[in-house]
Amino acid sequence: MTRMDVGRIVYGVLFIAAGILHFVFPAEYRAIMPPYLPAPATLVAVSGLAEIAGGAGLLIPRWRQAAGIGLVVLLLAVFPANVEMLRQFRARGVTAPLETLLWLRLPFQAALMWWAWRLSRPSPARHSAVHS
Repeated sequence: MTRMDVGRIVYGVLFIAAGILHFVFPAEYRAIMPPYLPAPATLVAVSGLAEIAGGAGLLIPRWRQAAGIGLVVLLLAVFPANVEMLRQFRARGVTAPLETLLWLRLPFQAALMWWAWRLSRPSPARHSAVHS
Protein backbone atom coordinates (compact mmCIF):
# COMPACT_ATOMS: atom_id res chain seq x y z
CA MET A 1 0.00 0.00 0.00
CA THR A 2 1.44 3.38 -1.03
CA ARG A 3 1.28 6.71 0.78
CA MET A 4 -1.23 7.83 -1.86
CA ASP A 5 -3.43 4.82 -1.03
CA VAL A 6 -3.27 5.66 2.67
CA GLY A 7 -4.01 9.32 1.89
CA ARG A 8 -7.03 8.35 -0.19
CA ILE A 9 -8.36 6.13 2.57
CA VAL A 10 -7.90 8.77 5.27
CA TYR A 11 -9.31 11.59 3.13
CA GLY A 12 -12.18 9.46 1.88
CA VAL A 13 -13.16 8.33 5.38
CA LEU A 14 -12.95 11.92 6.66
CA PHE A 15 -15.33 13.10 3.93
CA ILE A 16 -17.70 10.21 4.58
CA ALA A 17 -17.71 11.06 8.30
CA ALA A 18 -18.22 14.77 7.59
CA GLY A 19 -21.12 13.94 5.30
CA ILE A 20 -22.76 11.74 7.92
CA LEU A 21 -22.50 14.62 10.41
CA HIS A 22 -24.78 16.65 8.11
CA PHE A 23 -27.53 14.16 8.96
CA VAL A 24 -26.66 13.69 12.63
CA PHE A 25 -26.47 17.45 13.38
CA PRO A 26 -28.40 19.12 10.56
CA ALA A 27 -29.34 22.18 12.64
CA GLU A 28 -25.66 23.05 13.09
CA TYR A 29 -25.14 23.08 9.34
CA ARG A 30 -28.39 24.93 8.59
CA ALA A 31 -27.34 27.61 11.08
CA ILE A 32 -24.28 28.55 9.01
CA MET A 33 -26.07 28.67 5.67
CA PRO A 34 -25.88 32.17 4.24
CA PRO A 35 -29.32 33.79 4.44
CA TYR A 36 -29.37 34.56 0.70
CA LEU A 37 -29.36 30.82 -0.20
CA PRO A 38 -32.75 29.11 -0.53
CA ALA A 39 -33.83 25.82 1.08
CA PRO A 40 -31.09 25.45 3.72
CA ALA A 41 -32.28 22.00 4.84
CA THR A 42 -32.11 20.71 1.27
CA LEU A 43 -28.69 22.24 0.69
CA VAL A 44 -27.37 20.69 3.91
CA ALA A 45 -28.69 17.27 2.88
CA VAL A 46 -27.33 17.57 -0.67
CA SER A 47 -23.91 18.70 0.56
CA GLY A 48 -23.86 15.84 3.09
CA LEU A 49 -24.68 13.31 0.38
CA ALA A 50 -22.04 14.87 -1.87
CA GLU A 51 -19.41 14.53 0.85
CA ILE A 52 -20.33 10.89 1.41
CA ALA A 53 -20.30 10.16 -2.32
CA GLY A 54 -17.03 12.01 -2.87
CA GLY A 55 -15.33 10.28 0.03
CA ALA A 56 -16.54 6.88 -1.12
CA GLY A 57 -15.57 7.69 -4.70
CA LEU A 58 -11.96 8.31 -3.67
CA LEU A 59 -11.86 4.71 -2.41
CA ILE A 60 -13.08 3.21 -5.68
CA PRO A 61 -10.51 3.43 -8.50
CA ARG A 62 -13.15 3.57 -11.23
CA TRP A 63 -14.84 6.61 -9.59
CA ARG A 64 -11.76 8.29 -8.12
CA GLN A 65 -11.22 11.00 -10.75
CA ALA A 66 -14.91 11.97 -10.85
CA ALA A 67 -14.94 12.04 -7.04
CA GLY A 68 -11.95 14.39 -7.02
CA ILE A 69 -13.66 16.81 -9.38
CA GLY A 70 -16.86 16.58 -7.34
CA LEU A 71 -15.05 17.25 -4.07
CA VAL A 72 -13.27 20.28 -5.52
CA VAL A 73 -16.61 21.67 -6.73
CA LEU A 74 -18.23 20.86 -3.38
CA LEU A 75 -15.47 22.55 -1.39
CA LEU A 76 -15.85 25.63 -3.56
CA ALA A 77 -19.65 25.55 -3.15
CA VAL A 78 -19.53 25.37 0.66
CA PHE A 79 -17.05 28.24 0.95
CA PRO A 80 -19.87 30.79 1.55
CA ALA A 81 -20.98 28.76 4.58
CA ASN A 82 -17.44 28.99 5.99
CA VAL A 83 -17.54 32.76 5.52
CA GLU A 84 -20.99 32.91 7.13
CA MET A 85 -19.76 30.89 10.10
CA LEU A 86 -16.92 33.37 10.61
CA ARG A 87 -19.34 36.30 10.29
CA GLN A 88 -21.74 34.82 12.84
CA PHE A 89 -19.04 33.95 15.36
CA ARG A 90 -17.51 37.41 15.08
CA ALA A 91 -20.95 38.98 15.65
CA ARG A 92 -21.26 36.93 18.85
CA GLY A 93 -17.87 38.09 20.09
CA VAL A 94 -15.95 34.86 19.68
CA THR A 95 -12.56 34.56 21.40
CA ALA A 96 -9.51 35.73 19.47
CA PRO A 97 -8.00 32.22 19.11
CA LEU A 98 -11.24 30.80 17.69
CA GLU A 99 -11.65 33.73 15.34
CA THR A 100 -8.08 33.18 14.14
CA LEU A 101 -8.87 29.53 13.42
CA LEU A 102 -11.98 30.51 11.48
CA TRP A 103 -9.95 32.99 9.42
CA LEU A 104 -7.30 30.33 8.74
CA ARG A 105 -10.01 27.92 7.65
CA LEU A 106 -10.82 30.11 4.65
CA PRO A 107 -7.48 29.75 2.80
CA PHE A 108 -7.20 26.16 4.09
CA GLN A 109 -10.19 25.40 1.83
CA ALA A 110 -7.80 25.79 -1.13
CA ALA A 111 -5.48 23.19 0.40
CA LEU A 112 -8.42 20.82 0.86
CA MET A 113 -9.33 21.29 -2.80
CA TRP A 114 -5.74 20.62 -3.88
CA TRP A 115 -5.61 17.44 -1.77
CA ALA A 116 -8.91 16.22 -3.21
CA TRP A 117 -7.57 16.83 -6.71
CA ARG A 118 -4.17 15.28 -6.02
CA LEU A 119 -5.55 12.18 -4.32
CA SER A 120 -7.98 11.59 -7.17
CA ARG A 121 -5.27 11.47 -9.84
CA PRO A 122 -3.61 8.22 -10.88
CA SER A 123 -0.43 7.40 -9.00
CA PRO A 124 2.61 8.34 -11.13
CA ALA A 125 4.15 4.85 -11.02
CA ARG A 126 0.87 3.16 -11.86
CA HIS A 127 0.06 5.69 -14.55
CA SER A 128 3.40 5.26 -16.34
CA ALA A 129 3.20 1.47 -16.07
CA VAL A 130 -0.20 1.49 -17.74
CA HIS A 131 1.10 3.56 -20.65
CA SER A 132 4.38 1.69 -21.13
